[in-house]
Amino acid sequence: MLQRSEITQEQFILASQSLHLQRPGCDAGVYPVGLYGWRKRCIYFFLLLLLVTMIVNLALTVWIIKVMNFSLDGMGNLQLNQDGIRLEGISEFLLPLYVNEIQSRRDSLLVLRSEKNVTLNVRNDQGQLTGQLTVGPEAVEAQCQRLEVRSKDGGKLLFTATEEEVIMTTEKFTITGSEGAVFGHSVETPLIQSRASEDLKLESPTRTLTMEAPRGVEVSAAKGPLKVSGRKDLQLESTEGEILLDANTIQLGSLPDGVYAASPTQASHEQAVYEVCVCPSGKIYLSPAESTSTCQAMSNICLWS
Repeated sequence: MLQRSEITQEQFILASQSLHLQRPGCDAGVYPVGLYGWRKRCIYFFLLLLLVTMIVNLALTVWIIKVMNFSLDGMGNLQLNQDGIRLEGISEFLLPLYVNEIQSRRDSLLVLRSEKNVTLNVRNDQGQLTGQLTVGPEAVEAQCQRLEVRSKDGGKLLFTATEEEVIMTTEKFTITGSEGAVFGHSVETPLIQSRASEDLKLESPTRTLTMEAPRGVEVSAAKGPLKVSGRKDLQLESTEGEILLDANTIQLGSLPDGVYAASPTQASHEQAVYEVCVCPSGKIYLSPAESTSTCQAMSNICLWS
């Protein structure tokens, strides 16, 4: 069986060699493939130019990384952390900045600068403007529904302004202007007081000055005189009560004399004591004091009043 298998293998090899056919035209023509001449030089030039460009770009990238101080935490003065972005030094923003919170370092101030103005806008979820604060070269404008100024700890409300009213809850409100304060309408306050070394003046240049209170109005001068003057009449009126003048000395100056004299000076030298008389109309005049009353209802003072 082994000898028969070897014969069969030899016959197969001889048969395969006899059947091997040579392909026509394989060795007839050989064409070399390649770039020669100016094409080859152009390819080498472009490869060299590409290599130089890559080297220059790599050098510029290394230089920018070194100059801008790139690191894993950020770039230069700009650092990225879990709380947000920390920026050191002076920064310039050319377009609007949208942030949730801006906070300076503990040992430095937060300064916002602009050539025209600085505007802070607050918008709701729908993008509508709900509050605006504009700091311009001529004015500071705040646009909101309610403006509040609180104390240092944020617990006490000091100033509130709405469309209807302005409320100040401080214990003392001081105006230091040389011309004082001008109010176009009424003022409601429990106390108006000047400083210890300055005068208090309430004035209405062209109209009347009215002070009203349901339980009373008190005008007092603890360490000085109290002066009430008017160009025309000065009227003290009490509808249900009385007018009380309580003092050690009550002086009524420039009262007219009820008796004719050659001159007021002569009458004052001759008469030292006078009697105070009241006309039916309420006008007060002086009359020379004698053993009996000299007041006359038909006096010339009462007739002229």
